[in-house]
Amino acid sequence: MSAARIFLVDDQELVRAGFRMLIEAQPDMEVVGEAGDGRAALASLAVTSADLVLMDVRMPELDGVEATRRLVHEPPPGREPPRVVVLTTFDVDEYVFAAIRAGASGFLLKDSRPDELIGALRTVLRGDAVVAPSATRRLLEQVAGDLPAAVPGDDDARLELLTPREREVLIEVARGRSNGEIAATLFLAEATVKTHVGRLLAKLDRRDRVQLAVFAYETGLVRAGR
Repeated sequence: MSAARIFLVDDQELVRAGFRMLIEAQPDMEVVGEAGDGRAALASLAVTSADLVLMDVRMPELDGVEATRRLVHEPPPGREPPRVVVLTTFDVDEYVFAAIRAGASGFLLKDSRPDELIGALRTVLRGDAVVAPSATRRLLEQVAGDLPAAVPGDDDARLELLTPREREVLIEVARGRSNGEIAATLFLAEATVKTHVGRLLAKLDRRDRVQLAVFAYETGLVRAGR
């Protein structure tokens, strides 16, 4: 199998160098490019194919939120958009939730252990989203606490389509739990949980687990600290 193509975006050259060394030490990954801000990243990715972009949130010229939105929703003609993992230095970053809404497949703290970072990248490359680590659960809950109160609308109508069991699974997904953890909590087989998650993605028209979690918070099904 060919190595996964990773593109690095961070305004600190030393940080990019560290990520490059870590990623290129993996047999199944390679760094295909890097940029110091969102605008430069978009220009490079218009001519460079990448499977995943590791994106800093706070940068000059164009921040990681807008860069993520353009990468995911405005890819070059005929090309699949890369998946995006956003990075933050702080435990609570006002841009993180916006980046998830913009289409990022997850977010990580920059001080994550090397094995956590590489594991998260592989998870995203497999098509899942990074929401399980305790740090991301804490970030999601704290940022979600700043959201406005839920307003009735299409999302609430979709929520009504869910079975009681699907709601239970959605709540656990929003809390950052893996399929195995959900299975243990709800006394289900892990394969059954996987089936429920697939149905949730289809019914709610969401791309991955991160977007399911966002939906749960936005509709008030889950609230910060609960």
